[in-house]
Amino acid sequence: MNKEEIAAAIEAILFASGTPVEVERIAIALELDTATVRDTADELIEKYKDSGVKIIRLNKSLQMCSNKQYGQYVRKVMDMKKNTPLSQAAMEVLAVVAYNQPVTKAFVEQIRGVDCSGVMTSLCQKGLVEEKGRLELPGRPLIYGTTDHFLRCFGIENLEGLPPIEEKKESSSGEQEQ
Repeated sequence: MNKEEIAAAIEAILFASGTPVEVERIAIALELDTATVRDTADELIEKYKDSGVKIIRLNKSLQMCSNKQYGQYVRKVMDMKKNTPLSQAAMEVLAVVAYNQPVTKAFVEQIRGVDCSGVMTSLCQKGLVEEKGRLELPGRPLIYGTTDHFLRCFGIENLEGLPPIEEKKESSSGEQEQ
C-alpha cells in the first residue's frame, strides 16, 4: 500500500466507525506497524485542521468528528439541542474524579464535604464518568474514572492534558490567597 492508500484507508475506517478506534487495531487491519499509522494520522490531523471535520487523538485511539466551530449547523440539521452546561457541583465532582482517579464516591464526598450521589449518577448518564471496578475493601465500593467522551468534551488527548492544579499560597498575614 502506498502512502495515499494508507491515508485513505485510515480515513475510511475512522469515518465508518464514528467512535474512537485504537491505533493498534488500525495497524492490524492494514497490516502495518503502529508507527506508520501514527505518522499517517499526524499528517491527516494536519490536513483536516481547518476543515469541517477533523481527526482527534484520544489516548491511544483516533476519531473523526465534526469541527466544533460548525457545531451549530450540525445541530440544526440533525435537530439536536446543545447540551446544557454542567452545574458547579458537577464540575467540582468531575474535577475531583479527573485529577484523582480512580476514586470512590466516598472519596469525592470527603473532598467536597457533601453527598454527591445524584451528581455522580448524572455524570455517568452523560458518559463523562464511568464505573472502573471495585476496591478490595469491606463493602467492595465502586471506583470511578473519566471516559473518552470526557476527553472529547474537554478537547484533550489524554489526562496529561489537564491543566495543572494551582496551589493556594499563604500570605504574610497567614490568610490563604488564590
